[in-house]
Amino acid sequence: MRTYLVVIDDSPEASLALRFAARRAARTGGGVAVLAIVTPQDFVAFGAVQATIEAEAREHAEELVAAAADAVVQEAGVTPQIMVKSGKPADVVREVINASDETAALVLATAANGAPGPLVAHFTGQDAGTLPCPVMIVPGGIDLARLDALS
Repeated sequence: MRTYLVVIDDSPEASLALRFAARRAARTGGGVAVLAIVTPQDFVAFGAVQATIEAEAREHAEELVAAAADAVVQEAGVTPQIMVKSGKPADVVREVINASDETAALVLATAANGAPGPLVAHFTGQDAGTLPCPVMIVPGGIDLARLDALS
């Protein structure tokens, strides 16, 4: 099945990418994979403090993917695959894509203004053209009606 991979976080642009992917999957008979990434924490001298910080970050990521999964079901009637992984974001995305032949595209969105986020910059800059699937970029300033028409 063609699966659209969306990396979810707290940003407004992540919800745009998710909406586009959900609607696109529904129209093409595909699926959606929602990925939240827990970035490694800098070393903290007290192990218990670091463990607490990491546990809270993972819990927050799990809440994000659960909410995103609900949004995909509501928007498109598609039950998504959800994943929470730890590591450097670009490395984790590459690993997830390489682990599945079903990934049709990586769907990311830019901020409405200002510089693009780190994943957009990475996969359209230094690593442009190295993924085995297309990278779809949703502009952050797009009108929802226009986004819906395109998806």
